[in-house]
Amino acid sequence: MASHSLMGTYEHTIDAKGRMAFPAKLRERLGERFIVTIGVDNCLYVYSEDEWEIFNDKLRALTGKKANAAKILIAKAALVEPDSQGRILVPPYLREHACLDHDVTVIGVINHAEIWDSAKFKAFSEQITEEVLAEALEDISF
Repeated sequence: MASHSLMGTYEHTIDAKGRMAFPAKLRERLGERFIVTIGVDNCLYVYSEDEWEIFNDKLRALTGKKANAAKILIAKAALVEPDSQGRILVPPYLREHACLDHDVTVIGVINHAEIWDSAKFKAFSEQITEEVLAEALEDISF
């Protein structure tokens, strides 16, 4: 189940206690429990337990400063389990990292999902012009 690509964009809200509905389509792919940790660009990364193990194998191979960065990714990780309503509880330190306070955007990104503050995601996505997109796709033949 976790081997299928994660994709799509979903708009949700997060409450003052850190609870947010997590998209059903992504939950189906991620499994009954999944890992949330800090990501780049002030978002959160969400991995299935299987993908987290693959990711950890890659982190174990790192050395020096990169290994130290990996320690932070692991130290900041939280195992979450959706409740009967499909909500997850995002710990305060993760909400702070991603500046999550009300409107959130969840996106699927092949092997993981990302949780963004909606305004930050909008600004991030507006940086991707047609030219940037065309350049990124140059090496991929359809």
